[in-house]
Amino acid sequence: MPREDAVLNVGSRIEPFVDDWLIASLSGVALRLHPPIPCEVALSFDAPWEGPTSAYVTVFKDGERCRMYYRGSGHEEDHREVVCYAESPDAIHWTKPALGLFEVEGTRENNVVWMGEGAHNFAPFKDANPDAPDSQRYKALAGGPLIALASPDGLHWRKMRDEPVITEGAFDSQNLAFWDAERREYVAYVRGFAEGIRTIGRATSRDSLNWSGTTWLDFGDAPVEHLYTNAITPYFRAPHIHLGFPKRFLPERKVVPSWPHDGVSDGVLMTSRDGLHWRRFTEAFLRPGLDPENWTERNNMIAAGVVPTAPGELSIYWSEHYRHPTARLRRGTLRTDGFVSVHADYAGGEFVTRPLIFTGRELVINYSTSAAGSMRVELQDAEGGPLAGRALEDCPEIYGDEIERVVSWKGGSDLEGLQGKPIRLRFVLKDADLYAIQLRL
Repeated sequence: MPREDAVLNVGSRIEPFVDDWLIASLSGVALRLHPPIPCEVALSFDAPWEGPTSAYVTVFKDGERCRMYYRGSGHEEDHREVVCYAESPDAIHWTKPALGLFEVEGTRENNVVWMGEGAHNFAPFKDANPDAPDSQRYKALAGGPLIALASPDGLHWRKMRDEPVITEGAFDSQNLAFWDAERREYVAYVRGFAEGIRTIGRATSRDSLNWSGTTWLDFGDAPVEHLYTNAITPYFRAPHIHLGFPKRFLPERKVVPSWPHDGVSDGVLMTSRDGLHWRRFTEAFLRPGLDPENWTERNNMIAAGVVPTAPGELSIYWSEHYRHPTARLRRGTLRTDGFVSVHADYAGGEFVTRPLIFTGRELVINYSTSAAGSMRVELQDAEGGPLAGRALEDCPEIYGDEIERVVSWKGGSDLEGLQGKPIRLRFVLKDADLYAIQLRL
């Protein structure tokens, strides 16, 4: 965490308040977690080659469509596992195309894209590395130790080499990788154990085949808990920030006495700016809810991937009814940038940022107030003195609910003359939430 007087360069990028990196001091406000709103069942794992232990879902937007990959499994008699595929024009309505690639259950009319080694936990991504060849535009990690696969189209897959590429870890989970455009390297997040507790490790690579050793993540002062999966992704609107949605597993608990397996799970949120040091929120991001079949073991696993589904709306997905005949994937929504906010109740409060330098021309806020709530913004010099014409009393009261609101003062909204100069932002809030800011060009 930077010092209170450290000057931060935010350029013109979006800064969601998923951590306190920007905040120097606060009074009467706090970071508040905003859980997803459950929506429809996105997909039922009901094909003959799928089954009640289908899991490890990956979702990503790919041009004009969205792709979904997941393990099909649950047939105890043969322990068969296959990699299944679905697609959607809007990330809401999903279809399972008949691809004809593999014969399963006596038919090629199925949505299976991979069988055999690594089908247990196949986790793909579209490679955003501009230097990646077209024949390897889609890549995946799978198995344990992890093997690397590639595809030109996301459907036809091959092993990139026979030998495993990452060997340090436990891997019996969803192990992810992606191209980190901010650091110009591939990053993998894998499952491991530390003193008998499930945890998450990180490895890096320049070419997706030769990887560093695994470094276990630092969760600061968060309690030691089993983190079964990780679902880490760079947030597409602010890729300098990595978001993670681990499934928190409590193996010693049991809610449904008749259920033969112990353990309950929920979903949590964690965030990082360097991939190694994480803020993990201890309250649940996703609770099991009223449905008793989500209180049986290994449920509420958040899928890898955050996708836009409507103006002002993001969607994520999570598993329900694991091991039940009704096993399925549910979609949930959040407002854009709406994972966490700086929140003030009706009594009000305020916070001040660390000194910032920027390259934008206007301050844009993603905010929400009640009908009686409000927000004002003051610009200060690096020492905390209000700038002439940009003091609190120069800012008309802001109220409403908008993803993008340009802040104006009596002298207008143009901040071009302040570019490159350290300033602080002071926000005064009442019954309001501030989700993100941007000093936009």
